[in-house]
Amino acid sequence: MPVDLQALYPKLIHLMLDTVFVVDRDNTIVFVSNACEALLGYRADELIGTPITRYMHPEDLEATYASINRVMNGQSHQDFRNRYLRKDGAVVHILWAASWSEEVGARIGVARNVTALTRAEEELRFLAHHDPLTRLCNRALFNQRLATALQRKQPLALLFLDINDFKGINDAYGHAMGDRVLCAVARRLESCVGAQGTVARMGGDEFTVLLTELASAGDLARMMAEVLAAMAQPLGGACAGLRMPTCSIGVACYPEDGEDIDTLLNCADDDMYRQKRRRSVVG
Repeated sequence: MPVDLQALYPKLIHLMLDTVFVVDRDNTIVFVSNACEALLGYRADELIGTPITRYMHPEDLEATYASINRVMNGQSHQDFRNRYLRKDGAVVHILWAASWSEEVGARIGVARNVTALTRAEEELRFLAHHDPLTRLCNRALFNQRLATALQRKQPLALLFLDINDFKGINDAYGHAMGDRVLCAVARRLESCVGAQGTVARMGGDEFTVLLTELASAGDLARMMAEVLAAMAQPLGGACAGLRMPTCSIGVACYPEDGEDIDTLLNCADDDMYRQKRRRSVVG
């Protein structure tokens, strides 16, 4: 007995894991497959007869309209991405393949949920320039920002910070506690610096701070005092019971201490070690 393919098509469409949309010239949804409920949280009967633009993320409307015009002018679009708002308010990232059908006077689109993929891609891009533990800038991004700042030929300051006896924390309390301390230091540095500069973790227990909005030596002194005061505050939360370790901070200023990245970093690093040795002698 021959198979009636025409009768099978609707069933096949509704079995698809991706969602099929048919949208008329006025952007009204005239058909949507059952997979729409998993994608957007709406049943098919809730979507049919409503404008598809109602569900688009407002920030993506302009780009989406450009894609719609392209499709309606006869150019299929196989790799367009945008965001939609689910019924529960969550944002879903969608990959589209769409084309215009003159036979039915509508555009046909197949939508795939790529939210997990998009977030994974965003995380990979983030980790290319950030420290995975503290979420601060990494060495590469910090050097890039320092290079950009030096091109402006404006005064700036570079701080090099090291946690004193950090190895002792790891040895006595474990590396998980050491990681929590590093994150606490990162957040305190960010809080002190704010929009005035960039905080980075260079590796291990070493951090750098780039300050580009300093009007005077007094501003630098106040920032240093604020950082030291922040570092002296007791630890709480998951670190409660552990005393906040002291820090040694070295400083280098452009142009007094150097005019290139390596010279400034070495100068700040040397100054930090002088502070550390002085502390050891005094202690």
